[in-house]
Amino acid sequence: MTEIRRNLCRVAAATVLAAALGLATAPLAPAADGVGAPRPVAAADLAAARSAVQAPAVQGRLSHFFARKGVPPNQSLGITAADEARAAARAAPRLSGATVPVYTLDAAFVQGTAGAPVARPDFVASKVVAGDGQTASVWTVRQGSGWRVVNIASGGDETDYPARAAAGGGGTAFREPQVNAWYVLRGGRVLPLDDEARRSVGAAGVSLAEYRTLVHRRYADKLPGSGYDRAGEGGGYRLGAEPGGSTGPAGTGAGVPLLLAGSALGATALAGAGLAARRRARG
Repeated sequence: MTEIRRNLCRVAAATVLAAALGLATAPLAPAADGVGAPRPVAAADLAAARSAVQAPAVQGRLSHFFARKGVPPNQSLGITAADEARAAARAAPRLSGATVPVYTLDAAFVQGTAGAPVARPDFVASKVVAGDGQTASVWTVRQGSGWRVVNIASGGDETDYPARAAAGGGGTAFREPQVNAWYVLRGGRVLPLDDEARRSVGAAGVSLAEYRTLVHRRYADKLPGSGYDRAGEGGGYRLGAEPGGSTGPAGTGAGVPLLLAGSALGATALAGAGLAARRRARG
């Protein structure tokens, strides 16, 4: 990918919008793939997460997100508040495609825990499109008995890659955010879905066992309790700054985020400054 990459704060720490009930459509469930496959997210949960995105407060926030072209509210936009309000009124955000679980590389798999899946559900994503063609990914997590929107990010990786995996033969799409890579687990193999993944595992992919060896070598010394953790390097990226104020994009010598277990879906989360992603912009 050639777009500017920005860093996000860990989803579990994100601050945002209240959720409410609304209409839901059928989700795209990940295909079961035997050994190594993550546990599925229930269709009812996906429908509830989608409903949260349809809440009027969230729709209003999305309208302003699109009006500002993803520029955070704490940064200057160069237009007046009245101009922003008019642009927001024209944004007309609408849901597009299925609401899907987003799976992230599991720390227990990295550690080599017997029976651990390659990834675990981290959050749920819904793609939203504006009237002018802008797209955004809306992230939701379970909080108590309901679902809450915790982030709005430009682009649509979180739904596009699962759709690409489904169209290419099924399997479970998952991400290795430390290197900005997206894969699909299919037929006992980890196959690439983007350029970063191809650089990681090659065009033909690798077996699940080979992938475990690969990520163990990359991250086993950075798990909780490691020297890396004790030295305080697990708090996120170091060094470097991008336009817009983000720090430490992938590929600039930034530190690797610490893998933690226990996000809002009971899945893998990243500590501190977070995960490398495609032209991400907090809403």
